[in-house]
Amino acid sequence: MADQGADDGYLLDNQQAEAGVRFGALAELFDPVTFRHVDQLGITEGMRCWEIGAGGPTVPMGLAARVGPGGAVVATDIDTSWTDSARGTEAGGVIEVLRHDVAADPPPPGGFDLVHARLVLVHVTDRAEALRRMVRALRPGGALLIEDADPGLQPLLCPDESGPAQRLANRLRSGFRELMAARGADLAYGRTLPRLLREAGLDDVRADAYFPITSPACTVLEAATVRQIRSRLVAAGLATDQEIDQHLANVATGRLDLATAPMISAWGRRV
Repeated sequence: MADQGADDGYLLDNQQAEAGVRFGALAELFDPVTFRHVDQLGITEGMRCWEIGAGGPTVPMGLAARVGPGGAVVATDIDTSWTDSARGTEAGGVIEVLRHDVAADPPPPGGFDLVHARLVLVHVTDRAEALRRMVRALRPGGALLIEDADPGLQPLLCPDESGPAQRLANRLRSGFRELMAARGADLAYGRTLPRLLREAGLDDVRADAYFPITSPACTVLEAATVRQIRSRLVAAGLATDQEIDQHLANVATGRLDLATAPMISAWGRRV
């Protein structure tokens, strides 16, 4: 998702150079989970998919490979600068990239066999309206797959808080959560997804959760994220420049066991 303003909305601006690094790390961590669900939902040749808040190109390209030459993928975001590389034809599937606000703009026309959003709705102010538009875009029998973080379920960057480096990491992660909450993020949103999908009228609703405890991609993601929000942490009095420098140095050693918030995947079908 793209930045929604300097003082509110999405905290991590797609225009910053670190955004591409973050997208790469997120793809390494979560693409296998996303495509496990996509494949279980039976997304195959000839289908139409809407990828919301696409960010980087990997999910649209993976969907295009599955739907083939008779299918299509529409990839949308408020800021498409990192998605544009997926535009065109990938493995026979056509990818259309559109600038689009899921909570304000009407869904792309045509109806979809799959509507998917990953790590998007937790940052959207009018989440309820965005979800209504996603459901409305489904064809009968089409599947909605929403994957969102729930930092409240597992708030620590270092679950094994064994020393000063881990304590500093967890304090900075707490500061990050404060910044997110101040901009309207719902830090307990992920756990509500099964109920929200049922209330939206979807059938056969199911969900699971995933988060890594330690991974090289977690190290890359943390360093890029902290660099993106550094000035905001300092301005809010949540950390000093010296503390951030120390944390980045600790992260660079590769010896911290860094985790993510659980990503909850929930899915259901339109009757």
